[in-house]
Amino acid sequence: MTVNDTLANAMSKIQSYEVTGKTEVTIYPSSETIRKILEIMNNYNYIGAYKSTKTTRGEILNLNLLGRINKCGVIKPRFNVKKNDFEKFERRYLPAKGFGFLIVSTSTGMMTNEEAKMKGIGGKLLAYIY
Repeated sequence: MTVNDTLANAMSKIQSYEVTGKTEVTIYPSSETIRKILEIMNNYNYIGAYKSTKTTRGEILNLNLLGRINKCGVIKPRFNVKKNDFEKFERRYLPAKGFGFLIVSTSTGMMTNEEAKMKGIGGKLLAYIY
C-alpha cells in the first residue's frame, strides 16, 4: 500500500483478515506505535502472539489472529482528549458501555481509555477495538 499512515494500514489489514477468517497476518512496514498497540491488543486477548523479523528494508510483524475482533480502526483526526472527556468518545467509537476500548497515547505511554481514566490523565486518541 502506498498510503502514508502505517497504523491505519495495519489496523485495516487486521480487520480484513479477521473478517475473512484468516488466522495469520503479516504487517509491513512496522513502527514502535504499531508494536505498542499490538501489545495492548495481546494483553486483552484480542490477538495471539506476534513475532518480529528484522530485514534490510525494515521490520515485519507476523501475528496470530484469534477471531475475537469485531471491529478495529484508527481514529482520525487524532483528537486530544482531557481526563474527563473520555465518555464522549466512547459513545462515538464503541458500541456499548464496557465493550471494547480506545487506545490513547499519553505522556506516560500508550494505554487504554480505562487505564487513563484510573490514572486521571488525558492524551491523544489513536485507535479503537471491540
